[in-house]
Amino acid sequence: MLLSINNLSVSIENKKILNNLSLEINEGEVHAIMGPNGSGKSTLSNVLAGKEEYNITSGEIKFKDKNIFDLNIEERAQEGLFLAFQYPIAIPGVSITAFLQAAMNSKLKANGGKEVDPLTFAKRLRETSNQLGFSKDVLRRSVNEGFSGGEKKRSEVLQMTVLKPKISILDEPDSGLDIDSVQAVAKDTSKTFDKTT
Repeated sequence: MLLSINNLSVSIENKKILNNLSLEINEGEVHAIMGPNGSGKSTLSNVLAGKEEYNITSGEIKFKDKNIFDLNIEERAQEGLFLAFQYPIAIPGVSITAFLQAAMNSKLKANGGKEVDPLTFAKRLRETSNQLGFSKDVLRRSVNEGFSGGEKKRSEVLQMTVLKPKISILDEPDSGLDIDSVQAVAKDTSKTFDKTT
C-alpha cells in the first residue's frame, strides 16, 4: 500500500473540514477526488503535504508504511510525496534549474544516493524540458515569476517529471486555465505518468 488514510478528521479555525475520511492508494493507481468548493479537496492535499495550520482531530495516514505525521514537510518530499499547488507561488531570484537541482540532490542525499553535478543535471533537465515542449529560456527564469497560469501549471509538471515522486497530488490542475492551457497541462501530465508508472 502506497498511501493509506484511515478515519481522518481535520479542522481549521474550529471548523471541521474533513470528517472520518478513509482512502487507500496503491502504486500505479490514479484517483480523482471531486466535490464542490469547501468540501475539503485542498485541505486533504495540504494535510498530506504537511502544512501546519490544520488541526488533525483524529485518524492516521501511512505513506510507504510510515506514519506521515512523524515526517516534516521536507522529509515527506524526500520520501517521494509531491504536491502541485492550486495557485503556485513565484520565487523571485531562484532559477528553475537551481531550484530543481537543489530539490533533486536533497532527495538523493536523503535516500543514500550520489548528488548530481550541475552540468549533468542541466543536460538532463534540457532533455526533459524538450520532451515536454519547454523552451530553454524558461529554465533560466525565476520559479513562476511572470508566468501565466498555464506556464505555472506546466512548470509544476516539469518539476514532477524531473523529481519522479512516488505519489503526485494535483490540486485542481485546471484552476484558472483556459481550454488550450488545460489541454496542454493534461498532455504534459499524461507524458509524466507514462514515464513514472
